[in-house]
Amino acid sequence: MRNRQLVLATLAFAISFSVWGLVSGLAPRFKDLYGLSDTQTAVAVAIPVLLGSLFRIPMGILADRFGGRTVFSILLAFAILPTAAIALIHSYAALLAAGFFLGIAGSSFAVGVSFTNKWFPPEKQGMALGLFGMGTIGQSIAVFFGPRLATFFHTWTTVFWIFGLASLIWAAVFWSLARNASVARPASLGHIAQVFLHQRLSWVLSFFYFITFGGFVAMGVYLPTLLKNHFGLTLEDAGMRAAGFVVLATLMRPLGGWLSDRIGGSRVLAGVFALVSCLALLLISSDFVVFSIGALGIAALLGLGNGAVFKLVPEHFPDEVGAVTGLVGAIGGLGGFFPPIVLGILKQSTGSYTGGFILLALFALAALLLNVAILLRGPGRRVPAPPLVSVP
Repeated sequence: MRNRQLVLATLAFAISFSVWGLVSGLAPRFKDLYGLSDTQTAVAVAIPVLLGSLFRIPMGILADRFGGRTVFSILLAFAILPTAAIALIHSYAALLAAGFFLGIAGSSFAVGVSFTNKWFPPEKQGMALGLFGMGTIGQSIAVFFGPRLATFFHTWTTVFWIFGLASLIWAAVFWSLARNASVARPASLGHIAQVFLHQRLSWVLSFFYFITFGGFVAMGVYLPTLLKNHFGLTLEDAGMRAAGFVVLATLMRPLGGWLSDRIGGSRVLAGVFALVSCLALLLISSDFVVFSIGALGIAALLGLGNGAVFKLVPEHFPDEVGAVTGLVGAIGGLGGFFPPIVLGILKQSTGSYTGGFILLALFALAALLLNVAILLRGPGRRVPAPPLVSVP
């Protein structure tokens, strides 16, 4: 039964993530269609990431309180609205406005983690959540198939209709077949607020996910534009290579969860951050082979890191998994919002992406030092939040 629920949730997450990634997959086409600058294109790519990030906090809380089956079904059904709006209203302003609401599909991660986690015992949660996290391959599906479907149908609007309808259909499937695990009453909203305010570990894990997932999303959504601008690749070739980045990171995520079950998430993250800080410097190279080695190496490491972070969340916050997942996921999603904008601004103002890749190396190094200080050398355990009167 639990494996069936894992499959249903993973497919729902993949479909949601494919909808979330549509704008990035077709960004070069929008750039040509609307005559956008590098910065305007980066903003259009980053806008869906913003709401998808911020909405993870309330969606995680809702999933804890009302069950992932209901919340996930509503979220999947909602996605048809912004996809239809983008297909019907052709302007840059409409793309930004509808893209903002398209981002709600990205909040599905917090819902899925809350739903999936409850079906598995602690010793198997790392692997289970790693497998669920493979739903991020939906980003690859959008980046790889979006441009090709647009070429096949001779219009990009059909692509949005296809993905939006797929989400609507899966909403019905998920509602019909998914079941919530039997769990105790979730933590009160007041207690969750205390966790956010007083548990520094929740913010430490958020920063780690800012690097691992944020880096994954940023590279995934901006690579098509970067490869087309910097190396002169065609849209289809750039999309294929960006899809490869996403697929590699996605496939490494269960391995990160599996390793974390055995040696500990903090040890996995130490290796991830150390190597990312080095490989990020390879992205500065104008040699395509060197750049590719750095990008693929980072993809594998970020995938491992994503799996490791979400082994640590239920380990340290077993009673507030959905809520803390929402916080961690929100900060991680914001990690995917800012880099594309920064890269676009740097490219337009300096003609180079170098500064952005140096920032990635420095952030990874800071995360390594924080991991050593808080988790590897520190107690690594949560301090109970102050007692509160239960708030229904």
